[in-house]
Amino acid sequence: MITNEHLAQYPATEPATSAVVHTDIIEDRLEDYYQQWREAVMIPGMGALVIFDGIVRDHDHGESVAGLSYSAHPLATEKIAEVVAAVVEATPGVRALAVHRVADIPIGESALTVMAAAAHRGLAFDICEKIADDIKAMVPIWKEQTLTDGKVEWVGIESSC
Repeated sequence: MITNEHLAQYPATEPATSAVVHTDIIEDRLEDYYQQWREAVMIPGMGALVIFDGIVRDHDHGESVAGLSYSAHPLATEKIAEVVAAVVEATPGVRALAVHRVADIPIGESALTVMAAAAHRGLAFDICEKIADDIKAMVPIWKEQTLTDGKVEWVGIESSC
């Protein structure tokens, strides 16, 4: 896991470039916004853009998955903003965006998109990973998984209660 201490190893760049570009919890398809988000995150001083997409897959722990439904606590929008802001504030010279989808999401579509830009790729990768990890650990979003045999499971809810 990437820590703030790990991020501190990177040389500081111009702090004025740092920004939380956008955070949200939405029902819309994330894929429909990629180009718009990419253009918002990138500015001329950024030499790297890393994009993480958490995609709904067709299996989990050896079982076939039919689909997922995500739901969120009413404060999740505020919490995702806090998570991204904490990472950006701790690391000058980065720009980031994170949006989670809450809806019935079919196999192959994105549930979470994180974009991180920095002057160099190492920092952009690390920022993207840190934000994705922190969202998973700290933002109250729950996943209801429907298996192809009809069984329904709540995934990860025990760690956020």
